[in-house]
Amino acid sequence: MEGHHQHLKLPKLEVLRRVMLITLGASLVSVGLEIFLVPNHIIDGGIVGISIIVSHLVGMPLGIFLFILNLPFLILGYKQIGKTFALSTLYGVSVMSLGTFLLHTVPPLTEEYFLATIFGGVLLGAGVGLVIRFGGSLDGTEIVAILFNKKLPFSVGEIVMFFNLFILCSAGFVFGWDRAMYSLVAYYIAFKVIDITIEGFEESKAVWIISEESQEIGSAIMSRLGRGVTYLHGEGGFTGGKKRVIFCVITRLEEAKMKSIVHELDPVAFLAVGNIHDVKGGRFKKRDIH
Repeated sequence: MEGHHQHLKLPKLEVLRRVMLITLGASLVSVGLEIFLVPNHIIDGGIVGISIIVSHLVGMPLGIFLFILNLPFLILGYKQIGKTFALSTLYGVSVMSLGTFLLHTVPPLTEEYFLATIFGGVLLGAGVGLVIRFGGSLDGTEIVAILFNKKLPFSVGEIVMFFNLFILCSAGFVFGWDRAMYSLVAYYIAFKVIDITIEGFEESKAVWIISEESQEIGSAIMSRLGRGVTYLHGEGGFTGGKKRVIFCVITRLEEAKMKSIVHELDPVAFLAVGNIHDVKGGRFKKRDIH
């Protein structure tokens, strides 16, 4: 019974952890918006960008529009995106809206546009990245893109990009073109920080090597990099000859050393490196090299 009782508790702890981290993420976005970006008329893309423009034109607090404008897209996409994601997004948007509402009267930390752009972008990216990493979203744009993606010949990413470019251009007419350019920089910084937050600094890479010297290369990778390798058996498409393929997973920081090992042992080896977002199980932990 005790083991069964513990099993029931685990999901609750996981839910609590997710709620806390989504709360933290949404709060960081609130600070980035109200303490850095919005007072300096620098906007973000998506529904957040539209909310900032509407809030400025109407003269009402940003938090109201963040919630109201996101709500229809959440209802619209509820069936497509699933209950857990929809509830996580609704919670995240609610925390973000409340946070910006509470911070609305707090004076900005800086009126220097460049500093506001950098720090606002970093906080925005870290906050949005945390929310996405733990199962939610803070913007209805992605939901719109998923729905339109089925009817248009564009990917979700392309639709989001077109939508955001339109919003950032609109900022030029409302706040002036210098602010629109600062907004573009803030958006780019946020975009990059989102990636780092979701994937982590130690982004993993998958490596495939085809070489006549596969045994020597595999041994060198294990002894000099401390990484395990797997040998796969393949067949050449043109020649029909048997090929030995080395597969291994490394971190981004080890990529240059990996390439130098391969080039040193076989300058004509085929080498392919790809990004992977998650590594679980097996023996990915690095072995100590003595």
